[in-house]
Amino acid sequence: RTGHPRPHALCTNSAFFNKSRQWPSVQGCKRYRALGVLVMEQYEPVWELEGPSIVAPADVRAKSILDGFKIDWMNMSDAHTGQVLWRDESWGNLLEQRDIHVPAHILKCRTVSREFQFSSVEMLQGLRLEQRIFFQGSCMEEWNFDFGFVIPNSTNTWQQTIDAADESQMMPASMLNGNVVIETSFYDDELLVCKMLLRVFYDA
Repeated sequence: RTGHPRPHALCTNSAFFNKSRQWPSVQGCKRYRALGVLVMEQYEPVWELEGPSIVAPADVRAKSILDGFKIDWMNMSDAHTGQVLWRDESWGNLLEQRDIHVPAHILKCRTVSREFQFSSVEMLQGLRLEQRIFFQGSCMEEWNFDFGFVIPNSTNTWQQTIDAADESQMMPASMLNGNVVIETSFYDDELLVCKMLLRVFYDA
C-alpha cells in the first residue's frame, strides 16, 4: 500500500515492553489524521461504508471481557515538548457515545502523542483496535493498532504518536468542531468486544 505513514504505537504493561511499531498506510485516504490532527488535501469520501455505530458484545466471552475492561485515563500531548494538552479520567460506560473537548491549538502541533491507561480482568490473546474517522458522516480513514497479549488482572499503558501534515493542508477548527466522530472497535484477535463512539469538539 502507498500513502502517508501510519502512527507509531508504543505499548507497555507490567510484564513486557514492546518497542514502537510503524504501521502500513491505507490507500486512497488523502491526508487525514485522528483526534487533534485531522487534516485534508481535498474533501472527498473514500469508502462507501455504513455510518459510525455503537455495538454491544455479541457473545458471552466478549461480554466477560468488556465487563472487566476499564479505561482509567487518556491524554494527548505535544510529542516534541511533552506538554499535556488534554486529559480525561471519566470514561465510564464505553457503550455510550461521549463528547470530548480538546483545545483548538492542538492542530498546530507537528506531532501529537496519545496515551491511555487501561485495566483488564480477563486475559486477552491479542488486543487490537480498529478506528474509523468520520467527518460529517463520511468515513475518511481507518486506523489499526495492535497491542498484543494482555495479562489477566493487569494495568497497562498504550501510547501512539501521530504526525500532522503541513499546516497549509489543515482544516480549520471551526470546520472540524463537532463534525468529527471516531468509531473505535475493540478486538481480542478476531473477536469483536464492542464499538464505542467519540465526537470531537475543538475549543478556542
